Amino acid sequence: MPLEQAYPGVQFRPHTRSWWARVKGLLPECSHLEHDPSWAATYAPDTLYLRGKARAVRQPERPLASLCLRCTMESLRKDLGGFAGRMVAFQPDPAQVSQIFYLADADFDAAGLKPEVSEALNARLSGIGGPCSARGCGNHAKWLWIPQEEVPGLDDVALIHAAAGRALCAGHGVAQFCLALGAMEEANLEYLNAPYGEAGAYVWI
Repeated sequence: MPLEQAYPGVQFRPHTRSWWARVKGLLPECSHLEHDPSWAATYAPDTLYLRGKARAVRQPERPLASLCLRCTMESLRKDLGGFAGRMVAFQPDPAQVSQIFYLADADFDAAGLKPEVSEALNARLSGIGGPCSARGCGNHAKWLWIPQEEVPGLDDVALIHAAAGRALCAGHGVAQFCLALGAMEEANLEYLNAPYGEAGAYVWI
């Protein structure tokens, strides 16, 4: 898919779109990164990596691109807004995160998650429901947002089961997720994808 179609409104640095850049395997970079590279993400909206092997989750598959915070938010909000399924999302640790990726529940095991982690995630997904916890919102909850202080990492399965988290409707879930990304003063995310399927989780490493 052409960049203009995949990322409408995003301006890319010309030299990162050249034939030489493609030969060298360089990603197209949004123009904002030329002057401020402090926050960058490799956005791979339609590409899932399972144990290092790439798989397209949508067709036509949009190309990978290196985006600043502003351009990432514009693209990601559209993709998150179009997702109608259930979601567990873990807030990443800004000091340690290198990748933030979504896995549909059917891909938990294929992605290499420990069986007990997959079981805990599925249990939390099945428990999502009731009203959104955001003040003044009565919409149905479809997200479970789990703050970093409640689950510092996926290694502690007991904490995944026990975390209170926040039940949020889709709109407030998107807002909370983007707020967490924007709160990171610096970032160099090697991989960030968009949700797919009917239910799953945003995890990080």
